Amino acid sequence: MSAVHYQIHSDSPDKPWLMLIHGLFGSLDNLSALRRQFTASFQVLSIDLPDHGKSAFTQTFSFTQYAKLISELVDSLEIKRLSIVGHSLGGKVAMQLALNQHTLISHLIVLDIAPVEYTARHSNVFQGLNNVLLADLTSRKEADSALSKYIEDRSARQFLLKSLYNENDIWQWRFNLKLLQKDYAKLSAAIESDQPYVGSVLFIKGEYSDYLLPEYRQAVIQLFPNSQSKIISGTGHWLHAEKPDQCAKIILAFLTK
Repeated sequence: MSAVHYQIHSDSPDKPWLMLIHGLFGSLDNLSALRRQFTASFQVLSIDLPDHGKSAFTQTFSFTQYAKLISELVDSLEIKRLSIVGHSLGGKVAMQLALNQHTLISHLIVLDIAPVEYTARHSNVFQGLNNVLLADLTSRKEADSALSKYIEDRSARQFLLKSLYNENDIWQWRFNLKLLQKDYAKLSAAIESDQPYVGSVLFIKGEYSDYLLPEYRQAVIQLFPNSQSKIISGTGHWLHAEKPDQCAKIILAFLTK
Protein backbone atom coordinates (compact mmCIF):
# COMPACT_ATOMS: atom_id res chain seq x y z
CA MET A 1 0.00 0.00 0.00
CA SER A 2 1.36 3.40 -0.96
CA ALA A 3 2.20 5.92 1.76
CA VAL A 4 0.73 8.57 -0.54
CA HIS A 5 -3.05 8.56 -0.97
CA TYR A 6 -4.17 9.24 -4.53
CA GLN A 7 -7.04 9.30 -6.99
CA ILE A 8 -6.85 8.68 -10.74
CA HIS A 9 -9.28 10.39 -13.08
CA SER A 10 -9.00 8.89 -16.54
CA ASP A 11 -11.21 7.78 -19.41
CA SER A 12 -8.36 6.49 -21.58
CA PRO A 13 -4.97 4.86 -20.86
CA ASP A 14 -3.62 6.49 -24.03
CA LYS A 15 -3.70 10.04 -22.68
CA PRO A 16 -0.58 11.63 -21.10
CA TRP A 17 -0.33 11.87 -17.32
CA LEU A 18 -0.76 15.02 -15.22
CA MET A 19 -0.21 15.12 -11.46
CA LEU A 20 -1.84 17.72 -9.18
CA ILE A 21 -0.28 18.58 -5.80
CA HIS A 22 -2.07 20.78 -3.25
CA GLY A 23 -0.57 23.14 -0.67
CA LEU A 24 -0.07 23.35 3.10
CA PHE A 25 -2.98 22.16 5.30
CA GLY A 26 -4.86 21.00 2.18
CA SER A 27 -5.83 17.81 0.41
CA LEU A 28 -6.31 16.57 -3.14
CA ASP A 29 -9.83 18.05 -3.21
CA ASN A 30 -8.35 21.57 -3.21
CA LEU A 31 -7.43 21.34 -6.89
CA SER A 32 -10.67 19.70 -8.03
CA ALA A 33 -11.79 22.83 -9.91
CA LEU A 34 -8.66 22.55 -12.04
CA ARG A 35 -8.80 18.78 -12.28
CA ARG A 36 -12.20 18.79 -13.96
CA GLN A 37 -10.78 20.89 -16.80
CA PHE A 38 -7.87 18.55 -17.47
CA THR A 39 -9.57 15.15 -17.69
CA ALA A 40 -10.56 15.63 -21.34
CA SER A 41 -6.90 15.77 -22.34
CA PHE A 42 -5.02 13.94 -19.56
CA GLN A 43 -5.03 11.07 -17.14
CA VAL A 44 -5.04 13.07 -13.91
CA LEU A 45 -3.29 11.80 -10.81
CA SER A 46 -4.38 13.76 -7.72
CA ILE A 47 -2.45 13.13 -4.50
CA ASP A 48 -2.56 14.01 -0.82
CA LEU A 49 0.87 15.21 0.26
CA PRO A 50 2.45 13.15 3.03
CA ASP A 51 1.18 14.39 6.42
CA HIS A 52 -2.01 15.62 4.72
CA GLY A 53 -5.38 14.18 3.82
CA LYS A 54 -5.39 10.39 3.82
CA SER A 55 -1.64 9.99 3.23
CA ALA A 56 0.65 8.54 5.88
CA PHE A 57 2.10 10.73 8.61
CA THR A 58 5.89 11.01 8.75
CA GLN A 59 8.32 11.71 11.57
CA THR A 60 10.32 14.56 10.03
CA PHE A 61 9.53 16.97 7.20
CA SER A 62 11.85 16.87 4.20
CA PHE A 63 11.34 18.03 0.62
CA THR A 64 13.59 15.20 -0.49
CA GLN A 65 11.63 12.60 1.47
CA TYR A 66 8.29 13.91 0.22
CA ALA A 67 9.59 13.79 -3.35
CA LYS A 68 10.87 10.24 -2.78
CA LEU A 69 7.51 9.01 -1.48
CA ILE A 70 5.69 10.55 -4.45
CA SER A 71 8.26 9.12 -6.85
CA GLU A 72 7.67 5.67 -5.35
CA LEU A 73 3.94 6.06 -5.95
CA VAL A 74 4.51 7.08 -9.57
CA ASP A 75 6.82 4.11 -10.06
CA SER A 76 4.28 1.71 -8.53
CA LEU A 77 1.69 2.98 -11.03
CA GLU A 78 4.19 2.33 -13.84
CA ILE A 79 4.06 5.92 -15.03
CA LYS A 80 7.15 6.69 -17.08
CA ARG A 81 6.51 10.33 -17.91
CA LEU A 82 4.19 12.99 -16.51
CA SER A 83 3.63 16.69 -16.04
CA ILE A 84 3.06 18.26 -12.63
CA VAL A 85 0.98 21.15 -11.34
CA GLY A 86 1.83 22.12 -7.76
CA HIS A 87 0.40 24.93 -5.63
CA SER A 88 2.31 26.62 -2.79
CA LEU A 89 3.94 23.89 -0.66
CA GLY A 90 2.90 21.44 -3.36
CA GLY A 91 4.76 23.63 -5.84
CA LYS A 92 7.92 23.38 -3.78
CA VAL A 93 7.59 19.60 -3.57
CA ALA A 94 6.97 19.48 -7.33
CA MET A 95 10.14 21.53 -7.91
CA GLN A 96 12.14 19.12 -5.76
CA LEU A 97 10.72 16.14 -7.62
CA ALA A 98 11.61 17.66 -11.00
CA LEU A 99 15.14 18.42 -9.82
CA ASN A 100 15.54 14.85 -8.55
CA GLN A 101 13.83 13.07 -11.46
CA HIS A 102 14.79 14.94 -14.63
CA THR A 103 13.67 12.22 -17.03
CA LEU A 104 10.34 11.62 -15.30
CA ILE A 105 8.92 15.15 -15.55
CA SER A 106 7.98 16.51 -18.96
CA HIS A 107 6.47 19.83 -17.81
CA LEU A 108 6.41 21.59 -14.44
CA ILE A 109 3.78 24.18 -13.54
CA VAL A 110 4.25 26.00 -10.24
CA LEU A 111 1.37 28.00 -8.79
CA ASP A 112 2.37 31.04 -6.75
CA ILE A 113 5.51 29.93 -4.96
CA ALA A 114 9.26 30.32 -5.52
CA PRO A 115 12.16 28.00 -4.62
CA VAL A 116 13.28 30.42 -1.89
CA GLU A 117 13.20 30.58 1.90
CA TYR A 118 10.14 32.31 3.32
CA THR A 119 9.75 34.04 6.64
CA ALA A 120 7.08 32.68 8.98
CA ARG A 121 3.59 33.64 7.87
CA HIS A 122 1.31 31.05 9.48
CA SER A 123 1.70 31.90 13.17
CA ASN A 124 -1.95 32.86 13.52
CA VAL A 125 -3.02 29.66 11.79
CA PHE A 126 -1.09 27.51 14.23
CA GLN A 127 -2.46 29.52 17.14
CA GLY A 128 -5.97 29.03 15.84
CA LEU A 129 -5.52 25.30 15.27
CA ASN A 130 -4.05 24.82 18.73
CA ASN A 131 -6.99 26.74 20.15
CA VAL A 132 -9.31 24.00 18.89
CA LEU A 133 -9.36 21.53 21.78
CA LEU A 134 -10.18 18.34 19.93
CA ALA A 135 -10.79 16.24 23.04
CA ASP A 136 -13.51 18.63 24.22
CA LEU A 137 -14.96 19.50 20.81
CA THR A 138 -18.69 18.92 20.26
CA SER A 139 -19.31 20.46 16.83
CA ARG A 140 -17.72 21.96 13.71
CA LYS A 141 -19.32 25.28 14.64
CA GLU A 142 -17.48 25.21 17.94
CA ALA A 143 -14.21 24.57 16.09
CA ASP A 144 -14.88 27.54 13.81
CA SER A 145 -15.46 29.75 16.85
CA ALA A 146 -12.15 28.62 18.36
CA LEU A 147 -10.31 29.29 15.09
CA SER A 148 -11.87 32.74 14.77
CA LYS A 149 -10.04 33.94 17.88
CA TYR A 150 -6.87 34.00 15.77
CA ILE A 151 -8.05 33.77 12.13
CA GLU A 152 -10.40 36.56 11.03
CA ASP A 153 -10.74 35.43 7.41
CA ARG A 154 -13.80 33.18 7.23
CA SER A 155 -12.69 31.56 3.96
CA ALA A 156 -9.36 30.60 5.56
CA ARG A 157 -11.23 29.00 8.47
CA GLN A 158 -13.52 27.10 6.10
CA PHE A 159 -10.48 25.84 4.21
CA LEU A 160 -8.94 24.49 7.43
CA LEU A 161 -12.23 22.99 8.62
CA LYS A 162 -12.35 20.84 5.47
CA SER A 163 -9.63 18.78 7.14
CA LEU A 164 -11.52 18.35 10.42
CA TYR A 165 -13.36 15.04 10.75
CA ASN A 166 -15.08 12.93 13.37
CA GLU A 167 -14.54 9.19 13.59
CA ASN A 168 -16.02 7.11 16.39
CA ASP A 169 -16.85 10.33 18.26
CA ILE A 170 -13.21 11.45 18.12
CA TRP A 171 -12.40 14.73 16.35
CA GLN A 172 -9.14 14.84 14.40
CA TRP A 173 -7.28 16.89 11.80
CA ARG A 174 -6.38 15.12 8.58
CA PHE A 175 -3.05 16.97 8.49
CA ASN A 176 -0.19 16.20 10.86
CA LEU A 177 -0.42 19.38 12.92
CA LYS A 178 2.28 18.38 15.40
CA LEU A 179 4.86 17.74 12.68
CA LEU A 180 3.96 20.71 10.50
CA GLN A 181 4.34 23.05 13.46
CA LYS A 182 7.56 21.41 14.66
CA ASP A 183 9.18 21.44 11.23
CA TYR A 184 7.67 24.65 9.88
CA ALA A 185 11.12 26.16 9.32
CA LYS A 186 12.02 23.19 7.10
CA LEU A 187 8.96 23.53 4.88
CA SER A 188 9.66 27.29 4.63
CA ALA A 189 13.25 26.64 3.51
CA ALA A 190 14.63 27.08 0.00
CA ILE A 191 14.77 24.29 -2.56
CA GLU A 192 18.32 23.16 -3.27
CA SER A 193 19.97 21.12 -5.99
CA ASP A 194 23.43 20.69 -7.50
CA GLN A 195 21.95 20.44 -10.98
CA PRO A 196 19.20 22.57 -12.56
CA TYR A 197 16.10 21.17 -14.17
CA VAL A 198 16.32 22.18 -17.84
CA GLY A 199 12.85 21.05 -18.87
CA SER A 200 9.84 23.28 -19.53
CA VAL A 201 8.67 25.18 -16.45
CA LEU A 202 5.87 27.70 -15.97
CA PHE A 203 5.45 29.82 -12.84
CA ILE A 204 2.00 31.38 -12.43
CA LYS A 205 1.56 34.25 -9.98
CA GLY A 206 -1.57 35.66 -8.40
CA GLU A 207 -1.50 39.41 -9.02
CA TYR A 208 -2.01 40.42 -5.40
CA SER A 209 0.09 37.66 -3.83
CA ASP A 210 3.52 38.29 -2.31
CA TYR A 211 4.73 34.69 -2.66
CA LEU A 212 6.26 35.06 -6.13
CA LEU A 213 8.13 38.36 -6.30
CA PRO A 214 10.50 39.86 -8.93
CA GLU A 215 13.44 39.65 -6.53
CA TYR A 216 13.12 35.84 -6.55
CA ARG A 217 13.78 35.67 -10.29
CA GLN A 218 17.49 34.91 -9.96
CA ALA A 219 16.81 31.97 -7.65
CA VAL A 220 14.23 30.67 -10.11
CA ILE A 221 16.55 30.95 -13.13
CA GLN A 222 19.40 29.27 -11.29
CA LEU A 223 17.36 26.10 -10.76
CA PHE A 224 14.98 26.36 -13.72
CA PRO A 225 16.80 28.14 -16.58
CA ASN A 226 14.09 27.39 -19.15
CA SER A 227 11.23 28.74 -17.07
CA GLN A 228 8.70 31.38 -17.98
CA SER A 229 6.06 33.19 -15.95
CA LYS A 230 2.47 34.38 -16.16
CA ILE A 231 0.31 36.56 -13.91
CA ILE A 232 -3.41 36.06 -13.34
CA SER A 233 -4.92 39.45 -12.64
CA GLY A 234 -7.38 39.98 -9.83
CA THR A 235 -6.20 36.99 -7.82
CA GLY A 236 -4.18 36.31 -4.69
CA HIS A 237 -2.38 33.21 -3.50
CA TRP A 238 -5.43 31.01 -4.18
CA LEU A 239 -5.45 31.81 -7.91
CA HIS A 240 -6.54 28.30 -8.89
CA ALA A 241 -9.69 28.62 -6.79
CA GLU A 242 -10.38 32.29 -7.56
CA LYS A 243 -10.09 31.98 -11.35
CA PRO A 244 -9.94 28.25 -12.18
CA ASP A 245 -11.01 28.69 -15.80
CA GLN A 246 -8.28 31.20 -16.58
CA CYS A 247 -5.70 29.24 -14.62
CA ALA A 248 -6.57 26.03 -16.45
CA LYS A 249 -6.51 27.78 -19.83
CA ILE A 250 -2.96 29.06 -19.21
CA ILE A 251 -1.80 25.64 -18.04
CA LEU A 252 -3.35 23.79 -20.99
CA ALA A 253 -1.80 26.23 -23.46
CA PHE A 254 1.61 25.62 -21.89
CA LEU A 255 1.20 21.84 -21.87
CA THR A 256 -0.06 21.51 -25.44
CA LYS A 257 1.91 24.10 -27.37
